Amino acid sequence: MVSAVSQSDLNRLIAELAGLEIITDVAQVSKLSQDYYTYSPLLQDALADKRGDIVVKVTSEAEVLRVAKACVNHRVPLTVRGAGTGNYGQCVPLAGGVILDVSGMQQVKWVKPGIACVEPGAKLAAIDKQTRESGWEIRMAPSTYRKATIGGFIGGGSGGIGSITYGQLRDRGNLLALRVVTMEAEPQVVELRGDDVYKVAHAWGTNGIITELEIPLAPAYAWAEAIVAFNDFMTSARFGQALGNSDGILKKMVCICADPLPTYFAALKSSIPAGSHVALVLVAECSLEPFAELVKEFGGEVCYQKLAQEASKGITLVEYSWNHTTLHARSVDPTLTYLQTLFPDDPELKVLEHLYDHYGDEVMMHLEFIRVGGSVRPVGLQVVRYTTGDRLQEIMDYHESVNAYIFNPHTYILEEGGRKTVDIQHLRFKERVDPLGLLNPGKMKAWLERRS
Repeated sequence: MVSAVSQSDLNRLIAELAGLEIITDVAQVSKLSQDYYTYSPLLQDALADKRGDIVVKVTSEAEVLRVAKACVNHRVPLTVRGAGTGNYGQCVPLAGGVILDVSGMQQVKWVKPGIACVEPGAKLAAIDKQTRESGWEIRMAPSTYRKATIGGFIGGGSGGIGSITYGQLRDRGNLLALRVVTMEAEPQVVELRGDDVYKVAHAWGTNGIITELEIPLAPAYAWAEAIVAFNDFMTSARFGQALGNSDGILKKMVCICADPLPTYFAALKSSIPAGSHVALVLVAECSLEPFAELVKEFGGEVCYQKLAQEASKGITLVEYSWNHTTLHARSVDPTLTYLQTLFPDDPELKVLEHLYDHYGDEVMMHLEFIRVGGSVRPVGLQVVRYTTGDRLQEIMDYHESVNAYIFNPHTYILEEGGRKTVDIQHLRFKERVDPLGLLNPGKMKAWLERRS
């Protein structure tokens, strides 16, 4: 890859940032220029040669302001990075420049009942460790919970463990406030509250550098883990729907994996009967008795169960859910890839059943139940036996033809992966705070079309 940054501009930038931690070693810069886009064979081809020129590691908002000013002065692109656990190339620089590593900004500044103020590099597990001391926990988290940073999750994520109760990050109330550094000639700190936070949330760092967040918390429960085995996939799916709809049962995760996906879970295989379709669940210990009654109603078998204290040690079921399901499958067969699908609001799961029958093992069903607009429904992170790009597109097109909406995980363009529409407030905010288009360039379609 040929960087868009000249060596002379880079040298002047480095000189201006004297005193900050700067990484120039090619191998380290290459490593910190990547995320888990390798899940997608299409993104592997598109992003394999994309690298930053240097990495600047910051530990404070004041240092972020210094880096932003220097990048504007020398017209150097800047791409923000947390832990690099995204899947779509969110933190992969397309035009070289500076990788701004904010993982050193780790403070949990304060915790109050139901709310916490944190820096963007704080890991989700570390936030929970501190908030649980007062009986609270973060509302939702990805399966990369141990490694992921809160800034990266807000900037590039959408939901996760906990979404069965609290919906998605974009739902009003799931993010309370942000502090953002701009990329102007004289960078400013802008505070966003209320609905204004969505000017920056899930914008992949294309229109502001998050330096502080206020996030809502949930009451912390003792979460037990269980695996329920079923002989029939649709029974397991209907069990998941019923558990999601059981308002009296406290739950945090309802993950359904069709056979043969459980065969990829090496550490769990001995606990799961051969040929089973399984539900991986987190249920509050105080709800285990009614949970057992629901399992009995659907003819399932609890083949694995741990109370919260035991479940907190070692690998948890969280690390077999959401994107980790694909991770485990790919660790056995690297040719596998995945989809992201929102199924229709259909209590009878007719579309889901049709697609399961239609594709068989070519598209292995993996469901996560979440709350969408007040009702519980499944989203799919199906694991796909990849053959060609054309075939993958055919599969996605067919899903949408039967009203199973695809959130395309095989593109690095912000608007093409999600709702497939331009978010005008993202664009307007970028015009205001990043007039030169230096933040994570090439990712926002609306900006590219505006400039063309």
